[in-house]
Amino acid sequence: MVERKKAAPKKAKSATTSKPRVRKAVVKATEKPEIQVVKAARATFTPRHTGKLTYVMAVGRRKSAIARVRYSEKGSGLFIVNRQDFSVYFPTFDMQKIVNDPFELLQYKRAGDISVKVVGGGKHGQSEAVRLGLSRLLVGINAEYRTPLKRAGFLTRDPRVKERKKYGLKRARRAPQWQKR
Repeated sequence: MVERKKAAPKKAKSATTSKPRVRKAVVKATEKPEIQVVKAARATFTPRHTGKLTYVMAVGRRKSAIARVRYSEKGSGLFIVNRQDFSVYFPTFDMQKIVNDPFELLQYKRAGDISVKVVGGGKHGQSEAVRLGLSRLLVGINAEYRTPLKRAGFLTRDPRVKERKKYGLKRARRAPQWQKR
């Protein structure tokens, strides 16, 4: 018989040998001022309270893009999308026009700050999601805006989404080319 040596027990890692985790500090683009309560027209658009900050919030969707829009009544008129200036995030004139359409239609002069967080989809779908969110937000602020926005089609959620690919096909409906032999 061959004798085997017993393995030495494993040592437990002590707290002093492991490296401490370093957390990166998040730098805020702007300081948000103290804001008064904004009266909402509907129950779904009730003002949200986060400490000193009060704002009205709405959500817009298009394809796979989701835009969460916040409006605070007091502010310097900033329009921030994903921590960037609106014109930087949406660089083309067409996308900027899509987003500004509700304001131009109503001839609305915004005095407060608007901050938008957009995730998913492409830039064009994101711009249309922001437009729907802004339109819903404006209706939440003043119910009289509903009729012109509805007529322009800004309050309708566009349900068209890309159809999934099916097995045996090249795309959703495109069949492979037929070959004789």
